[in-house]
Amino acid sequence: MGEPEFEDPYFRRRISFAHKEHDFAFDVAHTLFSGHEVDQGTGLLLRALDADAPRSVLDLGCGYGVLGIVLARLYPEARVVLADSDLLAVRYARHNCELNELSNAEVVASVGMEDVPSGPYDLIVSNIPAKIGDEAIEREFILAPLERLGPAGAYWFVAVSGLNRLIPKLGTRNDLRLSAVRKRAGHTVYRVVR
Repeated sequence: MGEPEFEDPYFRRRISFAHKEHDFAFDVAHTLFSGHEVDQGTGLLLRALDADAPRSVLDLGCGYGVLGIVLARLYPEARVVLADSDLLAVRYARHNCELNELSNAEVVASVGMEDVPSGPYDLIVSNIPAKIGDEAIEREFILAPLERLGPAGAYWFVAVSGLNRLIPKLGTRNDLRLSAVRKRAGHTVYRVVR
């Protein structure tokens, strides 16, 4: 997982990350979210996550792949799908799956759930993008993923604190079994179950 670095014109740097005694390396591009270090919200979600060995996992809006790649390593028997609408993110997530020597992960280009394999998924995770607008958050990152959740599945996501004005309202309006699991300066981790 050391050198050589990714030979790509967009390459910015390689980030090291450790979680639960596993070491990871992530190559990141200049224009991708959280290009200097793994986002604090992503780290908070990984620390808060409590899942019983899922067979199928979806990382929605995967960016360069941190959540999906960590979960693929933690659950080697699971099928893990990483999806993002940004083709550069897809390129880097695919590369990072290879860099971290994963055989149980696939990366797809998808606007929301549009081109995501049908599932169902035992576990869905996301670091919800804050700047896509309230309607897109509700339809693409809250309601659509729930339609692909298995009967005993759970959807865990992290949102920046600015979305705390929206997320609880969406839970109430859509009669969701939504709970805030952990808060830390700047982020809140939520869990939704069927």
